[in-house]
Amino acid sequence: MNGLYALKPWYAARLGGIRGTLARREVSPDALTAAGVLAAAGAAAALAWLPAPLAALPVTALLAARLAFANLDGALARDTGRCTRRGSVLNELGDRAADLLVLAGFLALAPLWLVSVAALAATLPSWVALAGAAAGAPRRNGGPVGKTERCLLAAVAAATGWAVPVLIVLAAGSALTAALRLVWLWRELGAADAAPADAAPADAVPAAGATR
Repeated sequence: MNGLYALKPWYAARLGGIRGTLARREVSPDALTAAGVLAAAGAAAALAWLPAPLAALPVTALLAARLAFANLDGALARDTGRCTRRGSVLNELGDRAADLLVLAGFLALAPLWLVSVAALAATLPSWVALAGAAAGAPRRNGGPVGKTERCLLAAVAAATGWAVPVLIVLAAGSALTAALRLVWLWRELGAADAAPADAAPADAVPAAGATR
């Protein structure tokens, strides 16, 4: 279920040196969130304006930067004690904006209706995860088509020019991911509802501002 998200601890460890440098220079986590959105916009522009396979290198590099910024902003906030409610909201908005910007790059390559369907489907897994978190369940991340896989699919489109097949896979995979998360969430909340009130785990409801 986790897909490429399972590599997150390894990837975060590789970014440890960069994170330390950013902390020493007192870089704002919000600035990293904004940088991730800009990287996504750059990837979208390259995807729309450059032919395949010339688009592959800039799109892949910019999407790799987008994922790095998405990892670094929250980690830096936790490392430096700057986790805030507003930062958490900004982080979520930045992630959704970055996803939609990348998909906007497909508008030059595929029908509007298909891009719209893919964009809607791409948001579904996050809405399910956020709804679960709001109900007190642990935040569910990962694939089979999560944020990392969506970036990988965009890079495949940039390298091959297969925009329509990639969008179909992205839309179907995102819908499947949302459905799997919902099934897991339904079971999790059902178990929590059935448990005695004094048996609920202490971390069932996340502390306000604990994550970005």
